[in-house]
Amino acid sequence: MKRQFSIPFVVFLFSIFNLLGIRNIFAQSTVVSGTVRDASTKETLPYVSVFFKDTKIGTQTDLNGNYTISSNLPQSALSFNYVGYNTLTKNITPSISQTVNISLSPSANSLDEVMVVGGKKVRYRNKDNPAVELIRQVIAHKDENRIKSYQTVAYQQYEKMLFSVSNVSEKFKNKKMFRNYQFLFQEQDSTLIGGKNLLPIYIQESLSDQYLSKDPLKSKTVVKAQKQVEFDNRYIDNKGMKTYFDRMYQDIDIYQNNISVMSNDFLSPIANGAPNFYKFFITDTLKNQKPQIIELSFTPRNTGDMLFEGKIYVTNDGQYAVTGATLGVNKNINLNFVRAMKIDLNFEPNALGKYNLSKSNLLSDFGLGKGKGIGFTGERTVTYKNYQFDTKLPDTVFEGKSKVVLADAAKKNDLYWQQNRLDTISANQLKIYKNIDTLQNLPSFKRTMKIVTLLFAGYQNLGPYEIGPVNTFYSFNNVEGLRLRLGGRTTPELSKRYYFENYAAYGFKDEKWKFFLSATYSINNKSIYEFPQNYIRASFQRDTKIPGQELQFVQEDNFLLSFKRGVNDMLLYNDFYRVDYVKEFENHFSYTFGLKKWSQTPAGGLYYQNDASQFVNRLTTSEVSVQLRYAPNEKFYQGKIYRTPIADRYPVFNLKYTAGLKGVLGGEYNYHNIMGSIDKRFYLSQLGYSDVTFEGGYIAGKVPFPLLDIHRANQTYAYQLNSYNLMNFLEFVSDHYVSINIDHNFNGFFFNKIPLLKKLKLREVVSFKALYGGLRDENNPALTSGLYRLPDYEDGSKRTYALGNDPYMEGSVGVGNIFKLLRVDLVRRFNYLNHPEVSEWGIRARVKFDF
Repeated sequence: MKRQFSIPFVVFLFSIFNLLGIRNIFAQSTVVSGTVRDASTKETLPYVSVFFKDTKIGTQTDLNGNYTISSNLPQSALSFNYVGYNTLTKNITPSISQTVNISLSPSANSLDEVMVVGGKKVRYRNKDNPAVELIRQVIAHKDENRIKSYQTVAYQQYEKMLFSVSNVSEKFKNKKMFRNYQFLFQEQDSTLIGGKNLLPIYIQESLSDQYLSKDPLKSKTVVKAQKQVEFDNRYIDNKGMKTYFDRMYQDIDIYQNNISVMSNDFLSPIANGAPNFYKFFITDTLKNQKPQIIELSFTPRNTGDMLFEGKIYVTNDGQYAVTGATLGVNKNINLNFVRAMKIDLNFEPNALGKYNLSKSNLLSDFGLGKGKGIGFTGERTVTYKNYQFDTKLPDTVFEGKSKVVLADAAKKNDLYWQQNRLDTISANQLKIYKNIDTLQNLPSFKRTMKIVTLLFAGYQNLGPYEIGPVNTFYSFNNVEGLRLRLGGRTTPELSKRYYFENYAAYGFKDEKWKFFLSATYSINNKSIYEFPQNYIRASFQRDTKIPGQELQFVQEDNFLLSFKRGVNDMLLYNDFYRVDYVKEFENHFSYTFGLKKWSQTPAGGLYYQNDASQFVNRLTTSEVSVQLRYAPNEKFYQGKIYRTPIADRYPVFNLKYTAGLKGVLGGEYNYHNIMGSIDKRFYLSQLGYSDVTFEGGYIAGKVPFPLLDIHRANQTYAYQLNSYNLMNFLEFVSDHYVSINIDHNFNGFFFNKIPLLKKLKLREVVSFKALYGGLRDENNPALTSGLYRLPDYEDGSKRTYALGNDPYMEGSVGVGNIFKLLRVDLVRRFNYLNHPEVSEWGIRARVKFDF
């Protein structure tokens, strides 16, 4: 699953927008487009600097000499600057969109260095291209220039992250209704994005010591101080928001082949395969420096791919070290909601004659539209100082976890920060901490937060108790008919030790009440929704369930899941008595011990019938289970209802063992069930990424089909990543199985090459799922007595099967990023097509918000 927008982030951002009423307010902009050419040759000029006169709002021409620049303020002139050419100022008309084409004249003092080639424009190629030869030298010397070339490295790191609502017009800011909110607004000092006013909403800082070892390969981070804006925990999960922003804005290492930005992998301009994806140009040589520095400009061969454009600066001394870089993205890139992005990397020489990173700055501007209207700006600045290379580091430095936060890190006072920050911070930025506290105390903001939390998180907070989730209040199915439900749970305002949850539901067709009650005790005196969890829970649930339907992050009575295809009349009435103990560790290993008594009664078209043709009304089992999970380096968003993992390159391991206990609390069967799985995301650079899941299970013992592995099926019209989308509920059961699930997203790699599709920014997805398993003779009711018959349809045709010699297989091809939020798949089922009520083809849709 691709990284999605976090619920806390969406809740807070929409609260700001609703409070200020700025969703549909657009500034009257000055927008200028045009082409810059050489006055003599008439050829277009790439990478010409274009600025609004007397401002820092600027851009560059692209490879074909085209540019577009905009500002929310009236502007009267443009300035054009290019190495070897005279600077030109051109008057423009303020506050309108216009086209201004420019011709630049070579400067007199550089005419002897200019070579004019007549005739047709030379086609770009790598062969005999000095810029490509230079970048290949940079690639060849990467290992000796990167920081990992040293045996040991120690340094200090200061990080500052700032997020703001941007493009707030002056006219809107001065409206009467915002007279009391002027303290929130700040003037923008960004050199990349237009608009004068910012509305800062978040800031965080951290100061740490970093240690690296080459042999053996180890790293350690010791966070000495950290602080961030603290929001009301009733509405916003502060840790979840920090995790979300940290995932979007990771460390930038230009020497890596791929650089992760906005949850996407961008190919570095000095990656091993960079000459195949980028065009390179030598645009300047700085001869007044020692060593000489060569300026290399680069642009994507295909502007829609996940690639940078910009400049890098390389030493001309045989070492070919990077001394600086400016990275941006093309306006046509297949990246959602990003209006602009700029990365600046500064390197400084050290005593060993090499260059190390001294500062990095990542600035990005987001918005629904490309240039107009309210947006969202994020900036991350990291400063590196006090490097120590190849010094002896004690083994104790690397003991314990790879990242340690000191106990008093969040308690440092203002004086400590003033004395220890490695970079400057403006007075306006420091005001954000106090301004957000003031904002949260405004009654209008509190009301907005309650409404938006209800809409997006699904709960209405009433202090010690909250009602929800709202998407379960109404649903329907063939057995229960119209189903109404109401419930909620207690909050930490009541107690941080004790938590209670409950709901009641009623089906108007079956005329039965369903309900749920649970009580949870937090052993570590923390909220049970915070990491790491450590609690014990007792619960009772009387409710319905579709056998074989497994849902992720949603409830079964979600209204949207009421719409299903085909025959959908099987349901179970269940009574669950459970006691669970959950323990998580900081290294993301966890275990769960569980005791469960389960009584199930079939309903609708589902029935239990023994081999004597007698109908069984109730099946009762008692189970004890232990589940182990290890997810190294896992990050997740913590929502109100569930925790959403952030898919990454690190694997996730699961192992679960369940034992059925005959004669204990009415249990009717002895059995052993073992299930294991491995989930991992594989990044394939420009070819996108694959999410792969391997899973297997084995049941030892003689059990009826309701206790077998009922394989995950899907009869809704939503595309479900972990279910078989053309398999019917309860179509296949097994007592042993293995499966593989591959879901690959090409990130538009092929569509970006097709002119008409390129502008739509669509993305290709393919998937393949295979399931191999079966039933041993002892669990096959056709071969062994004492088991339940497998269910049939009302017309007598077979409904439930064991897998044969061939695995069940299905695959899909799809188009993602439709309207930036919709994925539609054409799914094909490859075999077992002779089963009744199945389809060879199907169309399924899935909604997700991706960058």
